Amino acid sequence: MSLLKNLLAGTRAGFVASVLLACGPLLAQSTGNSSGSAPQPSSPAPQSQSTQQAGANPLHAGVGIVQVLDRKSVFFPDIATSAGRLSPWQKFQLAANNSVALSAIASSLVAAGYGQAINRPAGYGQGGEGYAKRFGAEMGREASFNMFGNFVISSVTHEDPRFYVKKDLSFGQAIEYSAVRVVVTNSDSGGRTINLGGLLGFLGSEALANTYYPKGSRDVGDMLVRYGSDQGWRFGANMLRQYWPKINRKLHLVPSNTSNR
Repeated sequence: MSLLKNLLAGTRAGFVASVLLACGPLLAQSTGNSSGSAPQPSSPAPQSQSTQQAGANPLHAGVGIVQVLDRKSVFFPDIATSAGRLSPWQKFQLAANNSVALSAIASSLVAAGYGQAINRPAGYGQGGEGYAKRFGAEMGREASFNMFGNFVISSVTHEDPRFYVKKDLSFGQAIEYSAVRVVVTNSDSGGRTINLGGLLGFLGSEALANTYYPKGSRDVGDMLVRYGSDQGWRFGANMLRQYWPKINRKLHLVPSNTSNR
C-alpha cells in the first residue's frame, strides 16, 4: 500500500491541481456558448446533438474523459483524424485522454527509469519506492502539461493542440517537420500560429511540479532543465507520431485516415 500511495502521489497532485486551477472558467464558457448558440442547419444531426449535450452538462459526459476522443489511437489520442475545429470541452477531453494514454504511461516509465539510474531527483531515493515516486511525478507533470497547454492555453489562444501527420515525407523532412511542430502549430481556423500551448504549457507544468518535487529540486535552474528536457521529449514524440499511422496500419490498431494538413 505504501508503494501504491507513492506511485499515485505525483499524478494526483499534478492532475488535480491543474484541473482545479484551470478548468472551471473555460468549461463554464464552453457551457454557456453551447447552450446559447443556435443549431447549424448544415451540421450532421448526430454529431451536433452529441456535442451540445456534452457542452450543456459536462458532468453527464465525464465518463468520456477516460475514453479516447472519437475512438482514435489509444497510444497517441492527439493524432488528428479530421480537420474539424475542437470546442473547449473537446480540448479538455483530449487533454484528459492524453494524460492517461499509453504514450504518457510509457514515457513516464522510461523517464522514471532514467531518473532512477542517475538518482534525480535525489530526494526520492532508490529502490521500488523511489521509482514509484518518480513515476508518479512524471505522470503528474504530463497531466499538468495537458491541462495547461492542450486545454487552457489552446482554448484561450484558439490553437489546435492535435498533431497533423504529413504523408510522403522523407526521413529528413520528418525530422524538420517534427522540430517545427514544437514551436508552430495549427490554429482553430486552419492557419499556422506559434505553439503557445506547447511552449507555455510546459512552463506551467514545471512551475506546478515545484510544489510537489522534493527539496533540492525546486529552484529555477532545476525547473529550466526539466523544461528543456520536456521540449526534447516533445520532438521525439512528434517523430513517433509522424510514423505512428504506418506502424498502426501494420498492426491494424487504427484506421488509416489520418489527415494531411
